[in-house]
Amino acid sequence: MTLTISPAGASPQPAAPRDPVRSALLDSRLRWRDLVGVAADLAFETDEQGRFSFLWPEVALGWSTATLIGEQSARLLDNFGAATTFNPFQPSAPIRGRRGWLKLPDGAAICLAFSAAPVLDALGRVVGGRGVAQDITEQDNWDAAAAARLRRAEVLDQILARMSQEVMAPRMMEAALSELREAVTAEAVAVVDVFGDGLPPSLLHQAGRMPPTVLALVATLFNPGFDPGPDPGAATASAPVVGIAACGRGVLACRAQTRFGEQAALALCREAGARPWDHDDVTLVSSTTGIVRVILEHEAIQREMAMQARTDPLTGLLNRRAFLDELSRRMDRLDREGLPGTLMFVDIDHFKRLNDGSGHEAGDQALCVVAGMLRNGVRPTDLVARLGGDEFALWLDSADEMVSGERAEALRLDSLAQLAHTRQPDGVIMSLSIGIATRWPKRGEDIETLMHRADQAMYEVKRSGRGHWKVAQAEAW
Repeated sequence: MTLTISPAGASPQPAAPRDPVRSALLDSRLRWRDLVGVAADLAFETDEQGRFSFLWPEVALGWSTATLIGEQSARLLDNFGAATTFNPFQPSAPIRGRRGWLKLPDGAAICLAFSAAPVLDALGRVVGGRGVAQDITEQDNWDAAAAARLRRAEVLDQILARMSQEVMAPRMMEAALSELREAVTAEAVAVVDVFGDGLPPSLLHQAGRMPPTVLALVATLFNPGFDPGPDPGAATASAPVVGIAACGRGVLACRAQTRFGEQAALALCREAGARPWDHDDVTLVSSTTGIVRVILEHEAIQREMAMQARTDPLTGLLNRRAFLDELSRRMDRLDREGLPGTLMFVDIDHFKRLNDGSGHEAGDQALCVVAGMLRNGVRPTDLVARLGGDEFALWLDSADEMVSGERAEALRLDSLAQLAHTRQPDGVIMSLSIGIATRWPKRGEDIETLMHRADQAMYEVKRSGRGHWKVAQAEAW
């Protein structure tokens, strides 16, 4: 028996007995509160109309529970709205660990995992709901970021796998752009060359058709000197950038400038009204831009190698192999068109004397002077080559003996002026000896025969005093 202290002089009295039911309820409530506090960030109960009738703790997720009691629970929903049938505060059946987003007082959103069950009356009708929720925003963001990283890795792996099946850079680029276009559901993807100095951009590669209005926007993003006309949309010059073209298409562009100085950009567009570009799209495209940059540099190296394989390293003219390959194609075309063409062999007179007497540097300088003179002395569509040593060749499309003779005379006079500084100690002046052979269409003359005639004409000039030109006689047919 429990005793209580009585007033002085009085005998101790037994204490009033505790109500066991009340004590059990108090203990149960405390136990419930402790368990919920450990396991959840929010506990709630709603009535039949979805209004809050109970919330715990007193400040729940930044909200004062006093201001929410009696309010519609939908007030807290974010990304649910009236169009969805799911409201975690009004469950029609038990739910467990279902994700949902709530609005915070400052307008931000928070992700929670809800476990809830409907409240039923004696007849089994739903008259409310109760449940708990745990804040999983950090975990949800981590999961989303991990999923985005995995998706980017898969796309980049697929791009690299497609690229590995190709050898030439243009095919590599085609594969990369096609994979990227499919991955981000773009209308078109393109690599754009932005020249600067007010010039319009040009397409280097594309998958899908890139509209002109999109190119105009790209020009304003990366080439401020270009004037596209009406304002194509608001964007900044930073990279990557997102903008809206004049046609309403959403545009995403990233810089792809190579180490060789090529001013390029990777540009994508979606049809007007399509899903706007989001953070994942921007990150994926930014990652792919690195691959595009590598392909552009590989393409530049391949172009340089191809050019070196076709050109003379000293003069920059076509070499013998490239000249003969191109000459064969020109002859076939002129035969189809019924037009003549003329081959000219050019040899520098007294070149060996200069090379031996003044050194190879002086000889190289003379070769470059003659190469520039020949290049400037014919049309851009004509062919100019260094065959080897001090021998050069020219091919004039659609030119007969008369036109070729006029051109040869102009070159002879020009050479006397430009090579005057190469006068030898014995007074000998360098000049040009030129042999000319015209090929007439549909006579079947092959390259070897044509070259032999031009070569013979040139050596006849050499034997007869040098410094002039001669037209070879046509073969008898």
